[in-house]
Amino acid sequence: MTEQAQLSTTDWVRVHTEQILEQGTTEGIGEGDERTFNRPIVLFTVIGAKSGQRRYVPLMRVEKDGQYAMIGSTGGAPKDPAWVHNVRANPEVTAQDGEKVFEGKAREVFGAEREAWWQRGTEAYPHYIELQSLTTREIPVFVVE
Repeated sequence: MTEQAQLSTTDWVRVHTEQILEQGTTEGIGEGDERTFNRPIVLFTVIGAKSGQRRYVPLMRVEKDGQYAMIGSTGGAPKDPAWVHNVRANPEVTAQDGEKVFEGKAREVFGAEREAWWQRGTEAYPHYIELQSLTTREIPVFVVE
């Protein structure tokens, strides 16, 4: 595994990540950006399934009692985001919420537990409802603890 984490190739995602790295906090990131609807972001770092490369993944903040959800919406695309495959292969992640940084293990949730976390996700970021309507796949949900 290499030390330097990779930034996203998607411009606006890369900009958000660079802002977090520059400021040392996720606070205020995405303000004024129509894609995030001024909602808070958590910066996750995952490990590439094949490359072992660390990769930054900024996602909407969905938290309850110190546990965080990672929701793989990808704008309602027909395929899961690449980070989903990476987390399934390597569930050890790092999360940054504000200035707080911690290590955790992600696990994909299903059934009633998924529904509870999906509900929390849509409360934190109502746009997830529309994103789910744009795809036939069930958007995956992971819990980091």
